[in-house]
Amino acid sequence: MTSLIDSVKMPKLPENQKSFAGIPQAVFVEDIDQFMALSENESNVEKVLQRLDEQHGKYKFMEFNLDSRRRRLKQQIPDLIKSLEMVQVLKDQTEEKETQFLLSEQVFVKTIVPPTKTVCLWLGANVMLEYPLDEAEVLLKQNMESAIANLKSVEHDQDFLRDQLTTTEVNMARVYNWGVKKRQSAGKAAAS
Repeated sequence: MTSLIDSVKMPKLPENQKSFAGIPQAVFVEDIDQFMALSENESNVEKVLQRLDEQHGKYKFMEFNLDSRRRRLKQQIPDLIKSLEMVQVLKDQTEEKETQFLLSEQVFVKTIVPPTKTVCLWLGANVMLEYPLDEAEVLLKQNMESAIANLKSVEHDQDFLRDQLTTTEVNMARVYNWGVKKRQSAGKAAAS
């Protein structure tokens, strides 16, 4: 199964995009004096910090969503691997086998499983469909490839988002420090 995971390539990003989720790129403030001299920023450190804080909050929200999506995908992939392995066991089965099924937590039932040519798969939203074993294997492999590709794109977006968070935090610190310097120089000028 690891060969299947390694064989799935990272999806290509849409042209002119740096993330799959369309995360906006934070612009690093190179020249803080020039940035603060812009008409919408001029001498209003609090408003600039508020805008940067809102942007930071949006990035944190995106980070939370990407983390939960990554966790779901990380849980889904082992389940798909187990399902693929079970389909292979059913394909290789030539005679009846005794097995145990989990009914609920800590409750198992013994049963005899005859050879079969079909399997029922949960598709989600309380939907289960019966598939021939070959079709089930193809469907599970497609779902596995899709889940792995989605996981790779989510991990790429998480890396990109971390960079945007860092850039925003640095910008906030630079604006705050600029404001402190301005207040200090204004205090010195008033004292003179």
